[in-house]
Amino acid sequence: MTSNLAVDVRGLRKSYGDLTVLDGVDLAVEAGTVTALLGPNGAGKTTAVGVLSTLLKADAGTVRVAGHDVVAQPEAVRASIGVTGQMSAVDDLLTGVENLRLMASLHHLGRHDGRERADALLAQFGLTDAARKPVSTWSGGMRRKLDLAMTLVGAPAVVFLDEPTTGLDPRSRRTLWDEVRALVAAGTTILLTTQYLEEADQLADRVAVLDGGRIVAEGTPAELKSTHDAGSLDDVFLRLTEPTPEPSADPTTKEVAR
Repeated sequence: MTSNLAVDVRGLRKSYGDLTVLDGVDLAVEAGTVTALLGPNGAGKTTAVGVLSTLLKADAGTVRVAGHDVVAQPEAVRASIGVTGQMSAVDDLLTGVENLRLMASLHHLGRHDGRERADALLAQFGLTDAARKPVSTWSGGMRRKLDLAMTLVGAPAVVFLDEPTTGLDPRSRRTLWDEVRALVAAGTTILLTTQYLEEADQLADRVAVLDGGRIVAEGTPAELKSTHDAGSLDDVFLRLTEPTPEPSADPTTKEVAR
């Protein structure tokens, strides 16, 4: 692996029976940057994160994370990463501080160090005032921030965020964006999967567009905008393949720009 790459993926393939989910994916993520893996539902984004985090086994290809091979050195990979999945991993029956202290125990931090780490993360994410209330009473945005805070308990060098802002209101989404920017400024490497064009445009140093299990475009947001003559990444084309119910609509396939 090139020394400045935190994630190095070459020829990654993954199938489920006759369904090919990842079809020869190459991906390079430089240390201390944000790379967005952008694509629609079913593109293979979550499967890619599963392989990179050692939760799934690839059918072919090589994957190295933080300098470690995911097949030969899975424990070293797990010790170097944090993962925030699409579904929140917090325990609703516990308070915020209890969730974080539980995670600290799982990371084998001592009692004193675990309490300090939990308090520091609560302050970092602006959750101190609600820390001793059951998480079941928290808003969706607060729960998502706690989920990310739990991912950071072990101070991972590489963080995988799998569609972390799905379902959040615009204010909560932008708050989480600020946290991502702060993490990168502190030296953390982030691989972000997202369906949101604006999110990739706002956060990513580089964007890889995944569609049908393949990387179909890659570059900086500026490069991709330039290539497609677009003012922003959300200038896209939608293909309508089904007739619309309006009597005046043309039932043939159309392309419209948004």
